Amino acid sequence: MSSESLQPAPAICRRTVLAALGAAGAAAALTACGGSDDSSSSSSDSSGSSSGEALAKTSEIPEGGGKVFADQGVVVTQPTAGEFKAFSTTCPHQQQKVNSVDNGVITCPAHGSQFNVTDGGVKKGPATSGLTTKEVMVDGDSIMLM
Repeated sequence: MSSESLQPAPAICRRTVLAALGAAGAAAALTACGGSDDSSSSSSDSSGSSSGEALAKTSEIPEGGGKVFADQGVVVTQPTAGEFKAFSTTCPHQQQKVNSVDNGVITCPAHGSQFNVTDGGVKKGPATSGLTTKEVMVDGDSIMLM
């Protein structure tokens, strides 16, 4: 046997290993991102989490009130007949979730903050800023989360 066949394999430097792992991680992340876009576009009308999908029927949102869609992180209100607004369910006070709409008021149960169904503004603290506005549009009798 020649001495060439018994030589040890060249050492792999740490930098090469880390670069390879980073590239594999980036590829996995891109694959995951691509997969989620495809699955969300084929989800049911009730999910509302993707742009342009039906969140609710207009008949489900009471005039002067609203409805919380916890899974989508949005509360939809109808301040006046045919006018629909949407806000994030995250209370700006301590990032808790609002959970009810009653008598023109959106309420956070954690510390009692209350918000107006018309503009999401603070009606009662301790929150010092209003709910974040979300974009919705009405298409026929469906409310679409944009």
